[in-house]
Amino acid sequence: MGTLQDVIEEHVEGVETLFLFSPSRSFYQQCAEIEDVDVTVLAADNEQGASQFIEFPLDFANVQDRIQFGVEAAVEADYVESGDRVLCAADMLGDGTDTFVVLRVPDAVHTGLYDLFTDSRAEPNVIRDVFELAIELGKKGQKGKPVGALFVVGDAGKVMNKSRPLSYNPFEKSHVHVGDPIVNVMLKEFSRLDGAFVISDSGKIVSSYRYLEPAAEGVDIPKGLGARHMAAGAITRDTNAVAIVLSESDGMVRAFKGGSIVCEVDPEAY
Repeated sequence: MGTLQDVIEEHVEGVETLFLFSPSRSFYQQCAEIEDVDVTVLAADNEQGASQFIEFPLDFANVQDRIQFGVEAAVEADYVESGDRVLCAADMLGDGTDTFVVLRVPDAVHTGLYDLFTDSRAEPNVIRDVFELAIELGKKGQKGKPVGALFVVGDAGKVMNKSRPLSYNPFEKSHVHVGDPIVNVMLKEFSRLDGAFVISDSGKIVSSYRYLEPAAEGVDIPKGLGARHMAAGAITRDTNAVAIVLSESDGMVRAFKGGSIVCEVDPEAY
């Protein structure tokens, strides 16, 4: 039985670039020795020391999301171009690299997922921190019970103008930021109450308990999703904010941008 490197070499004929998704250091080094093929590492960090590296803002559980994000990021970084053939090596079953996909880079590469992190007013690390907070809340719930939550991130001034308070704002004179473990504990506690959290471009918690007022006409969301998702679609249509929603009914975390869902994450898959 051939080695994993043998399998790679068998498939690289006619391929310009090899994408390695979160490879071990030794596997990356083996692949880097293959002649006439550029190797790009796609992972949360570049512990392999790869010269071509794409940082994942999230640990995408879905292989398709990983590949779509990676291809668009690689085009933007000039690692690949339209028409290139790419061999993707990924871990689907959780026991090391086990999946190989060969694809041709399309003429137009545009995913809402990539735009969410690279073409939003909010800083990418802020969006990531809110995602991780929603995912953790989706896993644990509030005192063991499922909860729903809505976080509106970026363009906070306009969001505040298009919403109204439901109660006293505990963050009115504070200077706390999402991502701080202590602050995240507070947000989890407040998530059991109605209304949206409003977070600035830089991650400052501007408000909680906000009722979003944009009209929902024209917002298209899948059947079965409720008021939080409708509000997220409407506020992101009318502002430059993004919204991250934890659904109380199905436990999924969904991101909205420009009035549409651009990403869906199952907390239990993380």
